[in-house]
Amino acid sequence: MDLDYTDDDLAFRDRVRAFLDAALPPDLRRKMHDRLRLEKDDYVRWHRILARQGWVAPGWPVEYGGPGWTPLQRHIFEDECARAGTPPILPLGISMVAPVIMAFGSQAQKDYYLPRILSCEDWWCQGYSEPGAGSDLASLKTTAVRALDADGEHYIVNGQKTWTTLAQHADMIFCLVRTDSGVRKQEGISFLLIDMHAPGVTVRPILMLDEDREVNEVFFENVRVPAANLVGQENKGWTYAKYLLGHERTGIAAVGRSKRELARLKALARREQKRGRALIEDPLFAAKVADLEIELMALEMTVLRVLSQADQAPGPEASVLKIRGSELQQRLAELMVEAAGPMALPFDPAYLAGEAEHSVFDDDVAAPLLSHYFNYRKTTIYGGSNEIQRNIIAQMILGL
Repeated sequence: MDLDYTDDDLAFRDRVRAFLDAALPPDLRRKMHDRLRLEKDDYVRWHRILARQGWVAPGWPVEYGGPGWTPLQRHIFEDECARAGTPPILPLGISMVAPVIMAFGSQAQKDYYLPRILSCEDWWCQGYSEPGAGSDLASLKTTAVRALDADGEHYIVNGQKTWTTLAQHADMIFCLVRTDSGVRKQEGISFLLIDMHAPGVTVRPILMLDEDREVNEVFFENVRVPAANLVGQENKGWTYAKYLLGHERTGIAAVGRSKRELARLKALARREQKRGRALIEDPLFAAKVADLEIELMALEMTVLRVLSQADQAPGPEASVLKIRGSELQQRLAELMVEAAGPMALPFDPAYLAGEAEHSVFDDDVAAPLLSHYFNYRKTTIYGGSNEIQRNIIAQMILGL
């Protein structure tokens, strides 16, 4: 593919840039710039601004409400969103469960759920990981037993999910459940859409080191789920799960976000002093930044090559993107902490929550860095740990 932008591509970029600069509310711009915590309303508000513009689902086909962009236009849009510092569009609905519903769901599921995802009427979370089934996801034990009574055909779900991102806000959860325990473990899994407000669903927070509540445990106790909420065929959920994970892993690369963080790292290194000069002038530190920038450029080229295969579902190449993207994000966080030095060590929960105008440490740039650093330790784990991704590459690309 031609990796140079055409005049039309540049005109598209300028149109996107002008819209984002005008449409992003100042309070959201400040929160993103200062790394303050986002509330549910912040995510929903920005989602609906993009939805009114018709840009909230860049990868969706036109028939389902997508803008009909080329892969390169989608990349430009994501790059410009990162440059402008917009809140992220949460992928759980738009980029994860929606492609599964489009590919494998019934017409009734498409007609009902896809418009609600576009409008953010439903907030989705992901029911994959369990206390004993993380990287070895096929070992999951949450069960769904099919039953028939006067109210019709349904499943009774029992079990537990963990590390469920933002489940405290969710209306729906797409969930892997075991529907057959008498076969090979990958062959007895089904893909269910479950109402988070149904009786028997309990959400409990997992408080993180910075006192934030980003992840949760979700418990199911005799939860009734209509059989119509089964996606595709019973016991074929592992196929749908892998399809979904391919979309998730491609998104984890997050090149645009890393480019923005690289610019912030350089700005921080220019202001931090070491023996009377800016840290960026230190040859050893400058070499670390240059090495990271080169690798980020190489990752961007790889992402563009993958996006050029627009007619194919993400394959094992998504594992390559996930590994390199997550590792570069961690290295960026590490170098920011190194650049800030001791000022990066403390964090101020009141400042991060937007409850204080300035950090008690009198350094608004450094105050969130340790929280950011610890949060990004997870990137090499979620979406399938990088060790598992290397196994996938070895088997499906190298044929080992």
